[in-house]
Amino acid sequence: MKKYKVGYTTGVYDMFHIGHLNILKNAKEQCEHLIVGVTTDELVSYKNKNAIIPHEERMAIVESIKYVDQVVPQESMDKMAAWEEYKFDVMFVGSDWKGTEKWNEFERQFGEVGVDIVYFPYTQGTSSTKLRDVLDKIMKS
Repeated sequence: MKKYKVGYTTGVYDMFHIGHLNILKNAKEQCEHLIVGVTTDELVSYKNKNAIIPHEERMAIVESIKYVDQVVPQESMDKMAAWEEYKFDVMFVGSDWKGTEKWNEFERQFGEVGVDIVYFPYTQGTSSTKLRDVLDKIMKS
């Protein structure tokens, strides 16, 4: 039996790669129902970037992954609002956020409502940023 009933994770999922797949697979191994929030194009700007793949297409890609049970648009960075809507009992996030002021505060808030935060190790060697850098080099040559 899986440890959690409902899991939640979010991401841009632009230029889908093995790191994305690893997070979704690892998350699904720990919960019965996995909800994935796909960041809207407007919200992607928090990373000071624009998505290469449009939001609707990114949602369709994530929706097709066998580990994902439900795909929702992530229209806000307010994780507590997401919890109020989806009532997950665990949130999965990359370990690159662990120990940050923002996520220490989320841990405190979620702890008050009985939600665990599970950090997954970042997949070494692959990231959308690295893929974007390679693409930029190709386009400039």
